Amino acid sequence: MNMNQFFNMLTRMVTRRAMNWGINKGLRQLNSGSGGKRSPQQKSLNKTARETAKRARQAARITRRLGR
Repeated sequence: MNMNQFFNMLTRMVTRRAMNWGINKGLRQLNSGSGGKRSPQQKSLNKTARETAKRARQAARITRRLGR
């Protein structure tokens, strides 16, 4: 491999990573709606979802015990 091929390969790798990083960051920012920071409403929704999942796991455990 000569030096020209090496530098072309290195340039492509760096450019690809920079482009992927920028695209991902932009998409995350668009999806978050508030520039990447969570609103209190989003935090409460996540907490509610976790509590609901916990109750569902508990209910599944209880029904498994009753079925034995």
